[in-house]
Amino acid sequence: MDVAESYHAHIYYDAATRPLAEALRSEMERLLPQAIYGRWHDRPVGPHPSSMFQVAFAADMFNALVPWLILHHAPLTIFLHPNTGSALKDHTSHAVWMGVQRSLNLDALKDEA
Repeated sequence: MDVAESYHAHIYYDAATRPLAEALRSEMERLLPQAIYGRWHDRPVGPHPSSMFQVAFAADMFNALVPWLILHHAPLTIFLHPNTGSALKDHTSHAVWMGVQRSLNLDALKDEA
């Protein structure tokens, strides 16, 4: 059985929605300072199809962070996945989308399973 010890939320944005992403991040940092907030990527990186920043958080934060994101992400798209040690599964069958689902560059992943 796959078990997630942590999660990543990737918040996608473009030039027009970057201010909304900045506001969302500021509020997340205020409410959940124990999460780890990644760098801003103003271009696609890894499997991600657009600009984004990542929020990494422990499994015990799921119940606080994910419901908040569900209510506050619009109009941004968020890609949420667990970290189970199987990168390909985590980014495909284990993943959840909030907003418009996008196609990932799965060739960028190296599955460790």
